[in-house]
Amino acid sequence: MSFQIHPNTIQEVKDKADIVDVISEHVVLKKKGKEFVGICPFHDDSKPSMTVSPSKQFYYCFSCGAGGNSIKFLMEFTRNNFTDVVLSLAKKNDINVETLQGPKQEVYKKQLSKRESLYKILTIAKDWFKSQLYNSLGEEALNYLVQKRKLDSKTITDFELGYAPNSWNNILNYLTKIEKFSEKAVFESGLITLKEDKKFDRFRNRLMVPIFDPQGRVVAFGGRSLDNQEPKYLNSPESDVFEKGKLLFAYNKASSNIRKKDKAIVVEGYFDVISLHSKGINNCVASLGTALNKYQISQLCRCTDSKNVIINFDSDNAGIAATKRVIQEVESLSLHDQINLKILQIQDYKDPDEYLAKNTFNDYSNLIEKASFWIDWQLEQIFKDKDLTKAEDFQIVVSLLVKFLSKLPNSSTRTHYLQTVSERLSMGQARLAIKFEEDLRKQVKGFRWHGRAQKFQFANETSQREKNELEIILYYLHCSNLRPLIREELLKREINDFSSKESSIIWNSIYEIEKTILGPDYLSNFKTNPPKDLIENLKNIDLLLQLPDYLNINHPEFKNLLGPYIQPGELFLTTLNNPQGNILGSLSLLERYKSLKRCRHLIQSWSSQRLQTLENCISILINSSNQEGSDSSQEIDDLFQELNSDAIKFQELYYLERQHITFLDKQRCGNSYEKKFNLS
Repeated sequence: MSFQIHPNTIQEVKDKADIVDVISEHVVLKKKGKEFVGICPFHDDSKPSMTVSPSKQFYYCFSCGAGGNSIKFLMEFTRNNFTDVVLSLAKKNDINVETLQGPKQEVYKKQLSKRESLYKILTIAKDWFKSQLYNSLGEEALNYLVQKRKLDSKTITDFELGYAPNSWNNILNYLTKIEKFSEKAVFESGLITLKEDKKFDRFRNRLMVPIFDPQGRVVAFGGRSLDNQEPKYLNSPESDVFEKGKLLFAYNKASSNIRKKDKAIVVEGYFDVISLHSKGINNCVASLGTALNKYQISQLCRCTDSKNVIINFDSDNAGIAATKRVIQEVESLSLHDQINLKILQIQDYKDPDEYLAKNTFNDYSNLIEKASFWIDWQLEQIFKDKDLTKAEDFQIVVSLLVKFLSKLPNSSTRTHYLQTVSERLSMGQARLAIKFEEDLRKQVKGFRWHGRAQKFQFANETSQREKNELEIILYYLHCSNLRPLIREELLKREINDFSSKESSIIWNSIYEIEKTILGPDYLSNFKTNPPKDLIENLKNIDLLLQLPDYLNINHPEFKNLLGPYIQPGELFLTTLNNPQGNILGSLSLLERYKSLKRCRHLIQSWSSQRLQTLENCISILINSSNQEGSDSSQEIDDLFQELNSDAIKFQELYYLERQHITFLDKQRCGNSYEKKFNLS
């Protein structure tokens, strides 16, 4: 959508889109004084380095320098252009959008009208399903709710439960013939489906549970089968108003209670939530058939100052596996105290619904208070079903413990758990407990050190690197006068490959086009002093015209991915006031990744060489003990000096590489750079 939004609308979006609300949808924020802190999503952040100021409506990362208002954050985070971000924020804040071009404004109004139509259809459908629950057709469904689920009329009414009759076209006929909606609109709502050109109701003979967005609007349904048809639970498909990965069931009801109690409870299913709410436990929600993700966790954390989240999934194997996936999803947040995660698994009961059928509100509340801290729960899973008297099980447990405990960044926390697990491993023998703790501490320390050396790429390094590569390609395509500079810098910095497949294909395609026009050896000229005619010819190649044609012939699978490269968004355009500095920054970051990788290799080589030195010396001692008259001490001295000199070389190379990284950081932050080319 290419049209200009009226400045009044932009200003209203800036005024109404609270930056804490915007960022906390994507990043868990923790209050610190008058401001909020969180882990920065724009670099590999090892600790919360991003500050969000509600008073200034501004965010800033003290580590990577990222900062700006809510619009800037979403542009950077989502990679969407300025217009899309403003429109998205306008929708969320119910802001009427004005444009400077009337026809385009009409297009946008039609889009809004479509969403409003979907909300209306879904609301009418909800009321119709409710009415069916209380007639003769819904008798079985109502009995199920009252007798089996033990729900009272108030709970049924509060959650607006309904029934979809066992018919192929009841809701279709009602919405099209009575309410006069088009079949296309009803189809887009997800209430009907197509099969072999035939339209029929998606939900048949199912208990209907409406799903609301945070604003309390019906956006979808969940249907529970009453005749054992599969699937047991059926959700509406995603639509213009329903994205299940961004919603939590009953969040609209629970959010205020989560704030009051400063605690959120997450369960697996609709009826777990409904049962808990009916018993007065009204600060609970459920995910919508997907694994709980960071976005949903961030939603919950917006409602609790202490970031208290309790996971109470089913106690079967599937529930345990789902719990582990949640922990994996938010582990980095938990390790840095950005979320206080606890796990509750109810023994001898399948799920909270079954437990509450036989127990009281107070019983469940006591269980919540005793829920295990996520680290304790993880450790319990390591020991589960393991016989420590068997060598094989013991070895497996120790290996898993070392791997897990090495993740803990806080040394005091590590010490606490090292003592705890050592006592458990010793099975009550105090001397063994001390010995186990010493051994585990050494192994954990070694794992933390060598693990860093062997992991040559950090978690968020790839995404940041891909972003820098994209920027280089954009400048190369759209700023033709900068191409000689980019080529020379890439050669000088020995950056000859891109990390992502997409960027690599596009960059190699550019090279092939240039090689055809300029000759196969044109790059070698940039290593010395490139002739002026080569520089001018390079600048004059119309890559924006030739690149799509080349990809269409040689890499047709990538031709549809060219959009962001050919038509960059507003965010890129804003950087054109200082292109050379930005290019240098991106190149410095790419070179930094290479240097960091070399550092990790050098650390590993340095450590390995020292170990090899000791092993060889010990071998000489062993062999010499069986030989009379041999001078083992002199052999050891000579070997030690020879091998240790290699270790020292690795050490020196490592520190030189670190110095180079410091230089690159200064360069990236805007230090002066001597121009070699006339770029005016």
